[in-house]
Amino acid sequence: VRLPFFVLHGEADTVTDPEVSKALYEKARSTDKTIKLYPGMWHGLTAGEPDENVEMVFADIIGWLDKRCNAVTLDQSLDPFDQGSEECSDNIVISMATASGGTQANGRYLCGLKGPRARPHSAM
Repeated sequence: VRLPFFVLHGEADTVTDPEVSKALYEKARSTDKTIKLYPGMWHGLTAGEPDENVEMVFADIIGWLDKRCNAVTLDQSLDPFDQGSEECSDNIVISMATASGGTQANGRYLCGLKGPRARPHSAM
């Protein structure tokens, strides 16, 4: 594995051995890799755990994603609208061009906006 990745695993998981996740992390060639082991948590990190554990897992995922994208605000994404844009299925507009004519480094082809969150949501 050479792509960026984030491994999350409950240390009390009896379905999949956490050692497998550790081995993936150790052997992967990626230079951007993260592993997070959750003591006392089981296999379903986002379902079947207490709400505070699920919120912690989502916060870790969102934090990992947000560090890797340069999220844009709604105003920033609508500003270059005349330069060429693409509308995503959920009607969020992402600029696909900059003044230089290339694709944006911030957000690339991903939909999302940075701002207040009512539910777990990444800018990616």
